[in-house]
Amino acid sequence: MRLPPSLAALTVAVALVLALPYDAVPHARVTPGRAPSPPPFGAECRTKVHGSHVIAHCHNPYVDTDRLRLHIECRRWWDLDTDSAPVDAGPATTVRITGRCWKEVGSAWVSHQRRAS
Repeated sequence: MRLPPSLAALTVAVALVLALPYDAVPHARVTPGRAPSPPPFGAECRTKVHGSHVIAHCHNPYVDTDRLRLHIECRRWWDLDTDSAPVDAGPATTVRITGRCWKEVGSAWVSHQRRAS
């Protein structure tokens, strides 16, 4: 009795794979001691300065809630620097944070913090 050509080729291929040593067959390897990377976190913020006013628009595309604060350093030494109250940006949420100086703005940035669950 003769096997069909496709079945004969399959039989030979299976026999060859089974005859290979274990190290010759590719398999998934796990490197010990490597911790999994933390999940992505942090809203993306765009800060704009208009004269003495600062506006920050932040969008959080991730699952964890991001607690945001706007920090403003004023250019004049007598002008008080300000930090906004914390604002929570939940998943898929965009928030707007504003602040100002009396005169010119020196710099402005947004800080991020994981909200304690």
